[in-house]
Amino acid sequence: MNYDKKNLPLVVIFGRTNVGKSTLFNCLIEKHQALISDIAGTTRDANWAQVEWQGKTMDLVDTGGIMDIKFLTEKKLQTTDIEAEVQKQARGLLARADFILFLVDARDGLLPTDKELVKFLMKTIKDKKKIMLVANKADNPKLRTQSSEFNKLGIGEPLAVSAANGSGTGDLLDEITSKLPVSPLLTRRGAGGEEKEEDETINIAIIGKPNVGKSSLVNSLLGEERIIVSPTPHTTREPQDIEIKYKKNIFTLIDTAGISKKGRQSAKQAKNKNTLEKFSILKSLAVIKKSDLALLVIDINEGLTKQESKLLEEIVKKQTSLIIIANKWDLIKDKDTKHYTREINIALPFAQWVPIQFISALTGSKTEKILDLALEIYQARHITIKANSLNKFLNKIVKIHRPAKAKGIKRPRIYELAQVDTNPPVFKVRISQKDTLNESYLRFIENQLRKKYGFLGTPINVFVERNKNVHGQHEDLKIAKP
Repeated sequence: MNYDKKNLPLVVIFGRTNVGKSTLFNCLIEKHQALISDIAGTTRDANWAQVEWQGKTMDLVDTGGIMDIKFLTEKKLQTTDIEAEVQKQARGLLARADFILFLVDARDGLLPTDKELVKFLMKTIKDKKKIMLVANKADNPKLRTQSSEFNKLGIGEPLAVSAANGSGTGDLLDEITSKLPVSPLLTRRGAGGEEKEEDETINIAIIGKPNVGKSSLVNSLLGEERIIVSPTPHTTREPQDIEIKYKKNIFTLIDTAGISKKGRQSAKQAKNKNTLEKFSILKSLAVIKKSDLALLVIDINEGLTKQESKLLEEIVKKQTSLIIIANKWDLIKDKDTKHYTREINIALPFAQWVPIQFISALTGSKTEKILDLALEIYQARHITIKANSLNKFLNKIVKIHRPAKAKGIKRPRIYELAQVDTNPPVFKVRISQKDTLNESYLRFIENQLRKKYGFLGTPINVFVERNKNVHGQHEDLKIAKP
């Protein structure tokens, strides 16, 4: 796939479990991106984000906490254990890092694991100047003074910070940027070469049940193993924002935790309401709302369940555009796309307007078409139809199918069809105060709008507005977005 990676310095946060790596990551990027918990091993996938400071830009990565040094030192160790994969991933990031923040806990003091990790770093990192010792949780003067005991590690004076309240983090960023090469700030440009604002990034949420291949899809789109792939349910616990540039457009791919019916029920019923599963599922659902487009990934080899129907309902409810990704197409012997398209449409009858892309994330087959389709859908979200065109359109469709009443005996008259918003498109149908309009007719209007203007993969909101005048005379009204 032809996309541009940003050639930015890579800064990696590294350390044992529960030293506050994710808290520091969130503090430095000024967002609540990384999931935070007292439970060891909460961070599995490495969190990535960009940080701009003093005219320089860097990629910042929050790695999973190291719980067993053997997974770092034994390169040929064969295992399918997810925690081992997390720590092997951390090893790979360290090898690529331009700068490493070795994080320790000022409250806990110097622990044997800290010493083991430093030994590992000293053996594997050729340039020792890349390593900076950071004593986190130094929330008061006493703890800052006590952090001097970390001098025993032999990697320099610790820089005391408190990620929880931000103390010392400005000095930390100053120290990092002073050691990094000058790099231009990222300029966002649209398809025509014009500068794009930050909010013009196309946000794509990757949604689906556990183990349908969401993370494999992200890896395939990226062309690298950025995300850990595992058969363990809920391997991805927190949304992962990964930014790429494709055909002069900026995309943010957001890989989310798998959402299952059982998981949602157990999260609701759990005595401990602060369960990791609950938080990860809630964050996944929240991601849908802030995204322009969702990729609903299904395992075409297993077929559809009610859970996909529920997820589709959530996506449409939040007015997010959609592509259904039929993954694991390589496992299907009789590759009849018409047959499987019909089966999906039968299982998801209210998604006839949603395009279906049959792919294999494992082999990379057809994944290159997804971003092209996403661009087409993003443009559809911003279609604006002129009033004159809509008037002609309305005159034509009422001749095809006369407006149907919801109740009463009088057939309604439609005075106006107007577009009141985009992203996604919203239309008002203005009728007399005493008239009613059948819901089926609103669906007819929606279908005709799609037939005429496209709106590929995009939800359309059509609502009724009534005149204030009893006699149905036209009056200009202030329209509130529904």
